[in-house]
Amino acid sequence: MCTYTTIKDTVDGSAKGPASSWFHVTDVTVYFDHPVHAMAEHTLNIDFADPAKGPSARVAVELTADSARRLVAAIQDALAAVPAEMQL
Repeated sequence: MCTYTTIKDTVDGSAKGPASSWFHVTDVTVYFDHPVHAMAEHTLNIDFADPAKGPSARVAVELTADSARRLVAAIQDALAAVPAEMQL
């Protein structure tokens, strides 16, 4: 069963895409659904993209729920270790 819950937001960063080229990412889409490639029944899927550059300016990640939770914790730990003035 799928929830069709999709969260979209804007981001400001870079991603390495096809042919190992870097591009600016402006959008992120996060949803829990059937994966395309990962060997799991459902995954948390994260797409980073720059829609202005077309469909090839996209990086997709499929994570199991446990891996996604560990990633969230790792991100929070990394940010907590950095002085606030550096996080602007």
